[in-house]
Amino acid sequence: MRLAGVTAIITGGASGLGEATARALAAGGARVAVFDLDQAGAEAIAGPMGGAGFACDITDEAAVQQALARVRQSLGVSRIIVNCAGIGGGGFRTAGPKGPHPLDLFRRLMDVHLTGAFNIARLGAQAMLEAPLRSDGERGVIIHTSSIAATDGPVGMVAYSAAKAGVIGLTLPMARDLAPAGIRVCTIIAGNFETPMLAGVRDALRSTLLAMQPFPNRFGRPEEFARLACHICENSMLNGVAIRLDGGLRLNVT
Repeated sequence: MRLAGVTAIITGGASGLGEATARALAAGGARVAVFDLDQAGAEAIAGPMGGAGFACDITDEAAVQQALARVRQSLGVSRIIVNCAGIGGGGFRTAGPKGPHPLDLFRRLMDVHLTGAFNIARLGAQAMLEAPLRSDGERGVIIHTSSIAATDGPVGMVAYSAAKAGVIGLTLPMARDLAPAGIRVCTIIAGNFETPMLAGVRDALRSTLLAMQPFPNRFGRPEEFARLACHICENSMLNGVAIRLDGGLRLNVT
């Protein structure tokens, strides 16, 4: 799918991977809508690109429906959805000296990372279904963001890891569901990237993670994630796959 003139929605687009992806898509000619809990931040990113920013909680069905309607009214039907919205929440073992893992935190992480990803995808896909096929035979592209924690989760990250594993699990059946309509679905399994979430990790853990990075021996740049997201949009043969983008890192923190 060519990016020029296409409307793209990026969730969590006010910072980190989402911000970089919004900028890259706009540079490729897409009309960008940024969804974020921080409306001012979303508008600050989208405005200079000629796009639009919207406050949106992706776990809320009515809020997503309203935001999608506003995007369609201002920028046209969305053909691309890149789901980068996420929150942190590690540091709790399943059980231990602190007691059992807080159930509310587990539910919150699952709600944002997994239920939220499914919510924006199902409602966004329904809107795509109502749009005509493009000349290239496609209706749209949905990209989810997972994490290497999904398959290599360290101690204290059981809730986050479970949620991100669920995102990988969405990928193939969702792609199969939507393929007859000309909608592709892929997931990026992100390694350690320099984002506000990673900035909140204690220095000792950052050093450990960096020491385990084979090549390049650095954390990823959000722009590198964004380039892959753009390539997925443009390469019609990519469908139903989860692509690991991590510089060869394999977590084994204990």
